[in-house]
Amino acid sequence: MTTHEQPVDSVLETIGRTPLVALQDGPEDVQCYAKLESFNPGASVKDRIGRYMLRKMLERGDVSEGGTIVEPTAGNTGIGLAIAAKQLGLEAIFVVPERFSLEKQQLMAALGAEVINTPTDAGMGGAIERAHELAAELDDAVVPQQFSNPLNTEAHYATTAPEIYAALSGEVGAVVAGCGTAGTLMGIARYAREQDPNTYVAAVEPEGSLYGELLDEKREEGEYKTEGIGTHNTETNELFEPDLVDTVHAVPDREAHDELERLAREEGHLVASSAGAASVATKRVARGISEGAIDAPHETVVTVFPDSSERYLSKGIYRSFEEWED
Repeated sequence: MTTHEQPVDSVLETIGRTPLVALQDGPEDVQCYAKLESFNPGASVKDRIGRYMLRKMLERGDVSEGGTIVEPTAGNTGIGLAIAAKQLGLEAIFVVPERFSLEKQQLMAALGAEVINTPTDAGMGGAIERAHELAAELDDAVVPQQFSNPLNTEAHYATTAPEIYAALSGEVGAVVAGCGTAGTLMGIARYAREQDPNTYVAAVEPEGSLYGELLDEKREEGEYKTEGIGTHNTETNELFEPDLVDTVHAVPDREAHDELERLAREEGHLVASSAGAASVATKRVARGISEGAIDAPHETVVTVFPDSSERYLSKGIYRSFEEWED
């Protein structure tokens, strides 16, 4: 994990091989682990899909060197794509709803990308629509579209999941991950079920999100502060495969906020709200295995901490829950 002992030719070669670290707050008889994706050069899990998707799209001829990618994104995907785009000879334009992290937007611009904002009220649906309009206006432009592109899932099937299984010698009982596009969880889940069909798979969303409806779980739509996961319109989340998921954990913002503070204070993890929610759900699954309510092939649970809290300091992520901005 994270062993780059020899010089490499490009920052792209430093993506992946992130640490898998034991978590300290679960039941004693079930070990929980987190994959720390902030160790990537763009400091998030989305670096993986940035490199993987653009390389594949260039190979397939979806876009030519010198062409442009136009992507609707909340930020981290934009950073990952921007890093890969410049190294692979592509231009990048990102369409971002206004309310999302200012730090992320500044980093996308620093990496040479153009950032275009859309109204917060239009949500990601509005950003997606605007991205397709822009791509149609440009020559040799393409929308990678992380929400529907199978390459998103393939990136995690090919990289994230094998790393987890290598680190634990294949002894993975359950996997837990937040769902924004759902690519991370679906890639890991598909790989996991190939290793052992009885692997328990849990998705994570904020309370107020509607992913659970895809598994016929009751949900009440509402606003939430947790950023990067969740959906208000399941029709835009085409990668989610209900057959690969056992349950969807809805985590209240307050629980996610309490947990991200605990992770920093007690375990030294500077992670954001999506990781806080993932950690809450991971401990729920671990307790289920410990108490015999969940049947898993091994007494281990693995989750993903997608990025760092530093991306959200301007929103008061470490202030009181009431001061934390959505």
